[in-house]
Order: sequence, then C-alpha cells, then structure tokens
Amino acid sequence: MDGSRRAERIVRWEVFVRSLAYGREVRWSDMTEAAAQFVILRIETESGAAGAAEVVVKPTWVGATAASLVATLREVFEPLVRQTGLSGPQSLRGVLDAIPGNTVAKALIDNACWDWEASRQGRPLWRLWQGRSEVELSWAVTRQAPDAMAREAAAMVQAHGFRTLKIKGGQGLHLDRASLAAVRRELGDATRLYVDANGAYPFEDAADYVRAMAQEGVEVVEDPSPLSPDGAFQALQRDAGLPLLVDFGMASTRDARLFLERGAGILSAKPGRFGLSDAQAMRDLAARARAGTVAGLMGESAMGTWSGLQFAATLPAGSLPAELSWFLSMREQYVGHVPAIVDGVVALPETPSVAELVDWEAMKDFKVPS
Repeated sequence: MDGSRRAERIVRWEVFVRSLAYGREVRWSDMTEAAAQFVILRIETESGAAGAAEVVVKPTWVGATAASLVATLREVFEPLVRQTGLSGPQSLRGVLDAIPGNTVAKALIDNACWDWEASRQGRPLWRLWQGRSEVELSWAVTRQAPDAMAREAAAMVQAHGFRTLKIKGGQGLHLDRASLAAVRRELGDATRLYVDANGAYPFEDAADYVRAMAQEGVEVVEDPSPLSPDGAFQALQRDAGLPLLVDFGMASTRDARLFLERGAGILSAKPGRFGLSDAQAMRDLAARARAGTVAGLMGESAMGTWSGLQFAATLPAGSLPAELSWFLSMREQYVGHVPAIVDGVVALPETPSVAELVDWEAMKDFKVPS
C-alpha cells in the first residue's frame, strides 16, 4: 500500500497549455471547432521520478477553460500536493477528494501521479496492472452529411483496419438512419457499428430511437437522451433489446453505482474525464454487476491516448474497443512516439512513463509562468 511509503518532495511542478489543429473542422453535439486545447501537467520528485498527463479543456465537457483550470491548479491544488508530497496514487487521491468538485483538475493530477508511479517503479502501468500488451481501438465518425460520414468511415477502416466504428448521431432520426445506412453501403456487415446520440433526443423518444437504431444493425446505443439512474432508465434498458452505453449522465463513481443498480449495460469510463483511479473503480463496479466498460473518448491527443491505453489494457476480453484513436484527427502531436494502429490494434510501449514520450524541449514555449 502506498500509504506506508515516505512521501517524496516535489521539486518541479510545470503546467503547459497547448492547442492542436484538426485536419478538418469538427462538429460535436455542442460546438464546432478547428483545434483542441489541452492543459498538460508534469510533476517531478526528489528521486528523479517524473509523471505527466493532459486533459482536454472544453467548457461544456469539463466545466473549465484553460485559464480557469490553470488558476485552480495554481491556487488550490499545487499548494496542497506540494505540502503532502507524493507517496503514491491511492494516498494522493484521498488528499484530492478532500476538495469538493473540480473533477477535471483531480483527473489531471491523478493521471500524472499514476504516470509518476510508473516512472518510480520503472515499468509501464499496463504491466504493473497485468494488462494486455495490445489494445483494439475503434474510430468515432463525427457529425457530417451521411455520404461524408460514409467516406470517412471507409477511409479510416482502409487506413487503420478498424473493425468497430462509433457513429455520432443526434442529427435527427432521419439523418441518423441515413448515416448508418450510408456507412453500411460502404463497408458491408463486417464492421461493427454503434451509435452515440449525445443525449440529443427527449427521453420520451428514447425507446423509439433505440428500436430504430437496432433496426439499422447497431450493437449498442450511447446516450439516446439525457439519462438519469432512475426507474425510467431501468425500464428503458430492460426493454431496449441491446445495451445502453452511459456517458454524460455519469459524473462520478457514485453515479456509476446507481446506473449499474438500475441495469446499465455498459459504462463509459474515461481516464481523461475521471482520472485513472476512478476509471478503475468504475470498471470494477461494472464487473461485479456483470456489465461492460469501454475506455471512452475524451478528445485525447497522442499523449492522453498513451495514458488511457494503460487502463484500456486492463478491461475484460469482449469489451468494446477503446475509443482512444481521436489523435488521428490532429495535424500535430507533442509526443515523439505516436501510436501506430495496425489492423485496428495498437501495441503498448515498454517505456515506463508517458512523460518520457513527450518532447519537452518542443513544449517550453507553451509553459505557463509560475
């Protein structure tokens, strides 16, 4: 247990803010953007061990801007973590959770501390956690005209061998069905499809939407409407005929437990949203409830992808492929080693920490002044 270790003094705490441009404009359910913005944290202790992590900062996703997150880190969490030092992720998470809210700041620090732990032990997390050395990935086709979505789906399958695609819905039932039909025409039945409506439809329409998606051959429906862990959700999942994937309605491990008690089929556990500690807790809750877990998309760059893959490598066989391929949409990266996806699968490196993969010299111009 890391609680018995002597805490190491932090000798360096560095925060960076950087944007990475997309190859094309991306239309999410709540915004359209040409680039993604990240806050990156690097922590080094007196032993020389160093860990790093990133979070994407979109206010409607994480409740923070880069400026507000940087201020929270500086004013609330850096003094707290410096005071306690680092002995291990489990001990640190308890310290962080003494502060209410601030989920994204906690996730960033938690992930950096887990990376520090890997650096300290000289072994990657996927090995420390007895995970697999390879992880299958899916690709998310974002909102466009149906034919454009089909062309993108075919191009990504051809280029990277994806066997599962997540199709972003929420454009209206007619367009959602047309998009799925267009993808099917391009790819046939060999590629697994599931749809994410991002809660676009009223709850009273959710059952009809799920039935329509099932008729189009999807295997899972994510957030057909805003979801709450109540009796109405339980009835929807019971009658759906396929698993419902819960994402935005779940903001904590407490929510995860409540959804599982109401029969949720799959949870989207996002290290970039909740932190690796809570993502593991959600995975374990789901396993006990005989439900599934997917390593969900959080708009990661290649850096966040390497971090999330450590967790994805521990998910049970038969889980949905990890949604950790979004870095492919970006024109540049700040890691020197970008994941190579071959036949839909990425091999995990033996490099102990993600921090070792970052080109810190290239990051110096993006460092936030202390």
